[in-house]
Amino acid sequence: MAKYRLTLSADADIDRLFVFGFETFGLEQADKYVSGLYVHLEDLSNYPQRWPAVEHIREGYRRSIYRAHSIYFRIDSNEIVIVRILGREDPGKQL
Repeated sequence: MAKYRLTLSADADIDRLFVFGFETFGLEQADKYVSGLYVHLEDLSNYPQRWPAVEHIREGYRRSIYRAHSIYFRIDSNEIVIVRILGREDPGKQL
């Protein structure tokens, strides 16, 4: 199993998603969404080549979709680096 690492920005994105989910849908739904996101990140780290490259956005980056969010990551030699987790934000400006 490959391991993944969250950048500070990606970690902040998860915090932001949880707060939004909590304020909008309640604690139970926010927990479910973020828990599912972590399961998705594990799957992504095990099979990173499954997800398409997005060279037009940033060289060396790939994108995976989890429900309403796009996960931007790169494959380094020893780990998968989760760079950002974005909703409707423009990735060209956020990456």
